[in-house]
Amino acid sequence: MLERVVTEPDNYAPFLLSQGIRYGNLLFISGQAGAADDGRIVAGGFLAQGEQAFANLRRALEAGGSSLADVIKVTIFVTDMGHFQDVVALRRRYFREPYPADTIAEVKALYDPAAMIEIEAIAAIRPA
Repeated sequence: MLERVVTEPDNYAPFLLSQGIRYGNLLFISGQAGAADDGRIVAGGFLAQGEQAFANLRRALEAGGSSLADVIKVTIFVTDMGHFQDVVALRRRYFREPYPADTIAEVKALYDPAAMIEIEAIAAIRPA
């Protein structure tokens, strides 16, 4: 059975998206960008957006009963692969061994022209 993950605030609802979907012991988290609670992309450049994107990812994972430590697969979209080393630094800060499987892809644009990074994830949900 599919179960919708909801966070507060839920900036995704107007776009007919779920923050995440829980299916059995797996959690599928929609792309999380560097947007603050008001839905606007944070100022401060790539690393500030990356920090916010990981904070949003953590919030969605926890709302679904998981955590950053339980991420199995992550996909990170960036608008400039010149930030690759920044992505590695963010991964080092937020993930531990065994590191999740990963895809990093440069895209032309994200949903907001100001967005430079978006992270989606698949995570395990540990039995209670």
